[in-house]
Amino acid sequence: MAETKFRNSRALALVLAGAFGLAALPALAQGLDSEGAIDTIIGSDVKTEEKSAVDESERVIAAIEATMDNAQLVRRAFNIDEVEIVFLPEVGPEVDAGDSGITEKREEFADQIVELQQSIEGSAIFYHAVDSRQILVRDIVAIEFANENRTATIFVAGAAPEGATSSTGGEDETAPAEADTNAAD
Repeated sequence: MAETKFRNSRALALVLAGAFGLAALPALAQGLDSEGAIDTIIGSDVKTEEKSAVDESERVIAAIEATMDNAQLVRRAFNIDEVEIVFLPEVGPEVDAGDSGITEKREEFADQIVELQQSIEGSAIFYHAVDSRQILVRDIVAIEFANENRTATIFVAGAAPEGATSSTGGEDETAPAEADTNAAD
């Protein structure tokens, strides 16, 4: 019986070594638990605040009506300068009063809102912006784009989670005053 020799055994060994080396690279990647990794992915300021649904109803309803277009913008976005997250405490399953038609619009556009939420889940920028603020994607009501699609406002049903309404970029105004008082003692 004739023996078969592989002529390029050295090349095969190099290819296999390279494949095993590349397989180990994900283990060296930085995890998403790191604040620096999330900031790099989002790449923009994320501001959060709580506003009255009655005061914001016109903007929210317009954003709900534009949900399909905005879902496409979410899918295509790769660079956003600013993300603003607005919590609407008067909107949500536990709340019955005074949201100026937002709940009815949500029901009317329910399928499109689900598609928007899926687009946000599929976008590293938007998903990590909301996830880093302890927001469930299912609570997102609408998104509004402004400034040539460089600024996004995400409207969220319900009150802000504890500690989520602190705006990035701003400092707590009471801290320096307390420090000055303690320094005088």
